[in-house]
Amino acid sequence: MRAVVFDLDGTLADTSGDLLAAANACFQGLGVAPQLTAADAGVALRGGRAMLRLGFSRLGRAEDEAEIDRQYPILLDAYRQAIAVHTVLYPGAMEAVAALKSGGYAVSICTNKPEALAVQLMTSLGVLGDFDALIGADTLPVRKPDPEPLREAARRAGGDPARCCLVGDTDTDRNTARAAGVPSILVSFGPSGADMAALEPEALIGHFDELVGVVDGLRL
Repeated sequence: MRAVVFDLDGTLADTSGDLLAAANACFQGLGVAPQLTAADAGVALRGGRAMLRLGFSRLGRAEDEAEIDRQYPILLDAYRQAIAVHTVLYPGAMEAVAALKSGGYAVSICTNKPEALAVQLMTSLGVLGDFDALIGADTLPVRKPDPEPLREAARRAGGDPARCCLVGDTDTDRNTARAAGVPSILVSFGPSGADMAALEPEALIGHFDELVGVVDGLRL
């Protein structure tokens, strides 16, 4: 079976608001003002450590990896407690998933968010059951851009890893698909959308309404 594998943060859902709030909770816990704003959404979608590094750089502590390591589990706990306050699915995302499944594709998620948090978030959004499988950052010993999580996401969904594509929003997703020898489709509606064309994916979409036609055109 052909498979379409989705990244989560910045692809299926805009999770930046809740991620930024969790990072700012760390800085407030240190007795300083919040260091991140909505303008940092693109960094938020690259994960907790990226946000912490940015915040500490603004405090003149860019090289304080020990403190970043100490704050990271605190960030995850704050995020866990308020994981879907501001998060929203992108328009048309679930309609596209339903249409792909109706068209005979397996659908799954491959994210660098820890698996338990990804499951919690998708459950909170009420859409976990719409996907055939989910691979998180810690599901396997390796994470994206290693190709194996993508391949495993296709396998667990009942798909053929050689007949899949990855829908994402970063160079990590582009590099993962390239390493796996399969096409990538990057979305241009996220915070880093203007940078996607330069990554030269097999396809770009500006709205999920375009996805099914683009996937069909790839002839997986």
